[in-house]
Amino acid sequence: MSLKVGDFVAAIDDVVKGYIIKVKEKTIIVEGEDGFPFEYIPKEVVVIKENQNELSKYSDISNSDLLEKTVEKPKRRKSQFKSDAKPEKQPPMEVDLHIEKLTKSYRRMDNYDIVNIQIDTAKAKLEFAIRNRLPKVVFIHGVGAGVLKTELGYLLRKYPVKWYAADFRKYGLGATEVYILQNPRD
Repeated sequence: MSLKVGDFVAAIDDVVKGYIIKVKEKTIIVEGEDGFPFEYIPKEVVVIKENQNELSKYSDISNSDLLEKTVEKPKRRKSQFKSDAKPEKQPPMEVDLHIEKLTKSYRRMDNYDIVNIQIDTAKAKLEFAIRNRLPKVVFIHGVGAGVLKTELGYLLRKYPVKWYAADFRKYGLGATEVYILQNPRD
């Protein structure tokens, strides 16, 4: 094998690749890719004529692991049915603010204490929904005299939300649906 100056070679028992810069009678000097010279005997190097990436395009791959990686797998077809798990399709979080649902003993409470417990519960549930990026919450407050609904309105003004009367068919007149704005400027 005739080696000449300018040939790109790789050392057989080393990690050095580079160009031959000098050919002597029994040795050759290779300038490695890092710029340092290395001295080898001609049997210790091999000429690289093709880039390894180009060469592998044409070689016959017989290794089953490599062959498996090169064979293109068919792409999965998307389902024709849309998933109901999207945030827009999630059922809203429902919070029943009736005092009998919130505490066991309320018989000896006055109206002020009852409304405070209901508003504190609504505030905690609303903050939970905002933290967890839930899209909407339905507060079931009942019809009554409208005190809880009014207090709920005062509470909701402090948060980045929009609220409306909830679906009449499902909740009647006693519920408020709250949409949490993901971007407060909405």
